[in-house]
Amino acid sequence: MGEHMAMDRQAVRDDYAGRRRTFHALVDTASQGGLDRPSDGTRWTNRQLLWHMLFGYIIARVLLVLARVFSQLPRRLSRGFARLLDAGIKPFDLINYLGPCGAARIVSPQRMGAVFDRVTGALERRLAAETEADFARGMHYPVLWDPFFKDFMTIADIYRYPTQHFDFHHRQLTLDEPD
Repeated sequence: MGEHMAMDRQAVRDDYAGRRRTFHALVDTASQGGLDRPSDGTRWTNRQLLWHMLFGYIIARVLLVLARVFSQLPRRLSRGFARLLDAGIKPFDLINYLGPCGAARIVSPQRMGAVFDRVTGALERRLAAETEADFARGMHYPVLWDPFFKDFMTIADIYRYPTQHFDFHHRQLTLDEPD
């Protein structure tokens, strides 16, 4: 199932700090035209994609809660839950698309930066409190929902997930292209 590798807490903290710096640089230097420009390979604008990149860290907090709960139950239950979620891929895709469309209208890029700081800070505090046994706990996830979801993900995997998600989408931003 999920092979447990040693968790390098400092590497995860360093990754979060690096992405915080990157995110702030992106939102602090982006022009209005750059924010409104279509991203590369998605239906989102750069502003919407920035929200989606932030959302990867927000959702990691929820994924950690789910993993803690389901890891206390028989694995077949999380496997069934993951299959049920995969069966609902069409509504998920629509919500996953529309969420950033709406959120980016309400939350300014500067506010996104403040939320990014708060969310990654909360993840780091929780990371510091985890035991080595906690890192091996996990559950099955809906693999159709995200290319970085594995069939079985440990809590250690979940701490690494938002940075993988961020890096993937960072390459799709077109903020620095001329207007």
